[in-house]
Amino acid sequence: MRKRSHRVALCIVGAAAFSLAGCREEEVDAQAFPDLASCQAAARVGSSAFSEADCDTAFAEAQQIHVESAPRYDALEVCEAEHGEGACGSEQQVTGGGTGSIFMPLLAGYLIGNMLGRGMPMAQPLYRSSDGRFTNATGATSYSGNSGRTQVGASQFERPPTTVGKPPMSKTTVTSRGGFGGSATGRSFGG
Repeated sequence: MRKRSHRVALCIVGAAAFSLAGCREEEVDAQAFPDLASCQAAARVGSSAFSEADCDTAFAEAQQIHVESAPRYDALEVCEAEHGEGACGSEQQVTGGGTGSIFMPLLAGYLIGNMLGRGMPMAQPLYRSSDGRFTNATGATSYSGNSGRTQVGASQFERPPTTVGKPPMSKTTVTSRGGFGGSATGRSFGG
């Protein structure tokens, strides 16, 4: 009877360890580029895991996400306080649409992830933050730069919620959230 209880306990411990390992988020290889030309140049010399076609596809996806999901502000001053001076434009300037009374950060690069199960790379736009780092559209992750390689969780490439047609963030809204990306998780890039 005593041996059986040890086996049951061992099975429970083994199942718990397996469950914890199964809950760990998949990490994917990712590389950041400040612009499309940098990605294409890296692909041509073989210093990137991505082809020029991957660069084109990912950049187009990042631009589309930028138009749909970039943070939007009700004043240029609020946007520049979060993203830095000269790092914002009106929605009309940035997307070619809108009224010109909403402001959003300029695209400061993009992150490409090697999503093997998808058959093509995925992308996320990068924005400058007021501390000189870079962040994604949700402000949930902060990056040390806008170029280099790293590994990130696959969830970093989930499509962020749209901000089109939603009320833009005011100074009060941003302050109450602790700033755009105020609770961001930090990541660094390697060569």
